[in-house]
Order: sequence, then structure tokens, then C-alpha cells
Amino acid sequence: MTQGHYSLNFIIRWCGNLKMSPGPLEPLAKRLLKGVIALELAGVFGAYALFHKMNSSQDFRNTMNKRFPSVLEVYYQSNEWAGIYGIRERDHQAWSAKQE
Repeated sequence: MTQGHYSLNFIIRWCGNLKMSPGPLEPLAKRLLKGVIALELAGVFGAYALFHKMNSSQDFRNTMNKRFPSVLEVYYQSNEWAGIYGIRERDHQAWSAKQE
């Protein structure tokens, strides 16, 4: 046996004798986990609400086009990936007709 092997066994036995108390960190970990889950749920519901608003209002999509064009692009791409085509073209036709 090598010297490294004996020292590893010593460390394993020494760590096994330590008693870790679940005390003060456990409530903190639970609160942090609940906070992370709450943030995740808020993000999911917020994304759904934004998608629903863009899906139901061409005027809102026009506002998104002016303020956050990258978000609108994600909306168009997600619809195209789902097999729904023509929304982008209809929007551009309607918006160009309003400008004339």
C-alpha cells in the first residue's frame, strides 16, 4: 500500500466521524428554493401573458415592433416553428397600409 492510500483512508474515517448539523442552513436553503421556484413561475406566467397579448392584438405587435423588435422576432419564429405562417406578412401589410 502506498502512503497516499493510507492518508486517504484517514481522511475518509476522520470525515465520517464529523457530525454535520442540519441547523441554520436548512431553513435558508428552503427559503431560497421557494424563491427560485416563485421566480420561475412568475417568468413562465409572464411569458405566457406576453405571448397571449401578442397573439391576440396586431396593434400590440406593432408596439412591440417599435420598442422591442427582437421579442417580436422570437414571437414570429416560434409561430413559424409551430407551423403557423403568414402572421409576419399580414402585420407588415397592415402596418404599411396605415402609413400610406
